[in-house]
Amino acid sequence: MSDCIFCKIISGELPSKSVYQDKDVMVINDIHPQAPVHLLVIPKKHVAEFIEADKKLVAAVMGVVKNIIKDQSLSGYRLVTNGKGAALIDHLHVHVLGNVDKYRKL
Repeated sequence: MSDCIFCKIISGELPSKSVYQDKDVMVINDIHPQAPVHLLVIPKKHVAEFIEADKKLVAAVMGVVKNIIKDQSLSGYRLVTNGKGAALIDHLHVHVLGNVDKYRKL
């Protein structure tokens, strides 16, 4: 989509430093972090929301999520995805919020 911020980042039209990238998925830091580690796992193919993604794309995204959690040695992580107007950007993405256990109150 021509007006999608994530599509512009993926194409290089907007600057961003990727944390990870392969042929299907890109991972970047969230510009408004809500945790000590806040990464966005974004499929390169524009898909507006989760229910529109095919199984292959979901598997690719979640495989990267799993690897990011391991590679970043995250503890106390959360995974968040939004859809149907709840997302600020209508391009499927998964928020990986890491090391949030340090903020948990007992």
